[in-house]
Amino acid sequence: QAPLVLSGGGLVQPGGSLRLSCSASGLTPDYSAIGWFRQAPGEDRERVACIMSSDDSTYYADFAKGRFTISKDHAKNTAYLQMTGLKPEDTGVYVCATLCGGDDDAGVWSEGTQVTVQS
Repeated sequence: QAPLVLSGGGLVQPGGSLRLSCSASGLTPDYSAIGWFRQAPGEDRERVACIMSSDDSTYYADFAKGRFTISKDHAKNTAYLQMTGLKPEDTGVYVCATLCGGDDDAGVWSEGTQVTVQS
């Protein structure tokens, strides 16, 4: 089993919702955080949201505030990104990782999932 398994994503109309899941059941829960990142075509990867393992504190990028919600089910060792009010500019490949920033090599990364927001 892959260490991080991401599910969800797909095609949605503007204003719609999607929920992404990031299962870390292949890892011992000793990582510091789960972060969601995305990359639009031709753009750099950007951080979307994070949830810290120590206290479940959260971080959101400005574009995500009020629309996206990150959460975690500790029993399932799974994090979620609930996205509402989706906009075409939210289109991109989304990934999750066991970090909130810093050196990519310091974390475990999932495969990406495509999120497309269009009419």
